Amino acid sequence: MTKSKDAEMLERLESAARTGGISKRDFLRYSVLAGLTASTATGLWSTKAKAQPKQGGTFRWGIHDGNTSDSHDPGTYLTRVMIFLAHTHRSYLTMIMGDGSLGPDLADSWEASADASEWTFKLTENATFHSGKKLTADDVIASLNHHRGDKTTSAAKALLTDVTDITKDGDYTVIVKLSGGNADFPWLMTDYHLAICPANDDGTIDWQSGDGTGPYKIDNGEFGVQFSLSRHDGWHREGAYFDKVDLITLNDPNARQTALVTGDVDAVSLIELKTMGLLQRNPNIKIHNIPSAGAITMPMFCDTAPFDNPDVRNALKLSINRDDIIEKITFGAATKGNDFHHSPAQPYWPDDIPQRDYDPDQAKSLLKKAGAEGLTVSLSTADSVYAGAVDMAVLFAEHAKAAGININVVREPNDGYYSDVWLKKPFCLVSWGARPTPDVMYTLAYKDDAAWNESHWKNPRFNELLLQAKAELDDTRRAEMYREMAMLARDDGGTIIPFFNNFVYANSTKVGTPEKLAASWENDGARAASRWWFES
Repeated sequence: MTKSKDAEMLERLESAARTGGISKRDFLRYSVLAGLTASTATGLWSTKAKAQPKQGGTFRWGIHDGNTSDSHDPGTYLTRVMIFLAHTHRSYLTMIMGDGSLGPDLADSWEASADASEWTFKLTENATFHSGKKLTADDVIASLNHHRGDKTTSAAKALLTDVTDITKDGDYTVIVKLSGGNADFPWLMTDYHLAICPANDDGTIDWQSGDGTGPYKIDNGEFGVQFSLSRHDGWHREGAYFDKVDLITLNDPNARQTALVTGDVDAVSLIELKTMGLLQRNPNIKIHNIPSAGAITMPMFCDTAPFDNPDVRNALKLSINRDDIIEKITFGAATKGNDFHHSPAQPYWPDDIPQRDYDPDQAKSLLKKAGAEGLTVSLSTADSVYAGAVDMAVLFAEHAKAAGININVVREPNDGYYSDVWLKKPFCLVSWGARPTPDVMYTLAYKDDAAWNESHWKNPRFNELLLQAKAELDDTRRAEMYREMAMLARDDGGTIIPFFNNFVYANSTKVGTPEKLAASWENDGARAASRWWFES
C-alpha cells in the first residue's frame, strides 16, 4: 500500500477502536499491515479502544417500506426491508463505516492499477456462509456476474457496465478489469444490490435459500411481515452483539411509532417528523437526526406528454415552494434541493450553482410558451415513501395553483408502491437512500440506459461527461465535469428534487449506539443489528 493508503487505514482503525467497531486482534493485525510495529499498535489500542459493548438479547427492529412482493434476489433489492435485511444476513466486499469512510467487509484490502482500470481485492479467509460453506473468490465472481450481461434483470446492471472481466488468483484474490478507469470502484461495491451469495457449480448464485455470510442468519420469516434471525458464529468482523434480531415490517407510521413508545420494538427506521418534538420529551426514547445524501424526488417521464416538453418540466420545478415544504413537512430536517441529484454530503459538491426558488409567474410564462396553460397532472404518492409524503404532495398542489397548475394527488397503497407505481406511473414521489459519490447516483438513475432511470431522461452530453468523470483522476477537472452535469440535470432533466432528507429515526434508551452513525441509510447505514447493542 502507499503511504496515503496506510494513513487512511490507520484513521479507519482508530475510528473503529473508539466506537468499539473492531476487536483487539483485528486492530493489531491491520495496524501492522499499515506499517506500525506490534508494540506501537498495542499502545495505540490502549489509548483509543472503547470498552466492548455487552452481548445478548433480542433486538426488535421496526422498519418502514416493506412489501409482500419482496425477494431475496439481490438484483431486485428495492424496499427498505430488503435493503436492511440484506445488510443483516449478507455481506459485501466493502462497507461504509460510521464516520463515512470506506472500510473492509469481505475484502480485507484493495488496490488499483495506475489508471484505475484494474482493481485487485484481497478477501478475508475467515468468512463462512450460514450453511457452513467457506467463502471463496468463486462466490464473489458469481455474485458480481449475477448483475452483468444482456440477460440480467438486475437493477445494478448499469453499475457494472464498464466491467470487462472478473478473474481470480487463488481462492482469496479477485481481479476486476474495467474498460476504463473508475476511481470510485471500491465505493461501488457497497451498493446494496451487490451482496455476496454462494456460487452454484454452473456459475450462477443460490439467492433463493437466503444463505449469506452476514452477521445474522435467517431462522424463519415472510416478506411484508417479519423475519427472525440469530447470530452467525462464523461472522468475520466485529459486532453482532445481539443474540437474535426480529426485523418487523411496520409500514403504517402510527403503528410504527406506537410500537416504539410502548416498547414493542427497540428501534424504528423512520419517525413522524410532526411528532418529533413530542418524542424528544420522552425520556425512554433517543432520536437521531442525521444529514445525508438521501433525497426525495419527483420524477416525470420525459418521453410522455406533457413532460416531454422541457418548458413544462421547468414550470413544475418553479411551482414548488421548497422552503415551505422543508418548514411544514420536514420540520427543518432537510437540506434544500436544486433539481440535480448531487448532495452537499457527497464529494465534488458544486456550491456555486444558483438556487432555483419558487416563482409561479415564471412558471406561467413557460407554460404559455409550451401551449400548456391550465395544465393538469396527477402525482402518485404513499405514506410509506416518507414521513409526510402525502401531506407534502398536497402542499405542492397548493403551491402550484398560483402558476395555474392543477395537481391531482393520488394516494397509492403502501404495499406494492415500488413494484406497481415507481417506474410505471409518469409522475410520482420517491425516496432515495444515500449514495456515497455522485458517480454512483448518476449511474443508477440518470444514465440513459440505467434500469432505474426514473424520469426516462436521455441527454447525450450528460452521458458523455459521466463516462469521462469516473475515469478522471484530477480532482479539479472532475469537479468541473460534475458541475456541468448538475446544470444539465437542473435545466433539462425530468426530476424535481425538493430536498435532501435527514435520516430521522429512533431507538429505546436501552439500546447502545456508536459515537458516529453512518449516513448511508437509516439506522446506522442499515447496520443497526450488527453495530448496536443493549446497554443492560
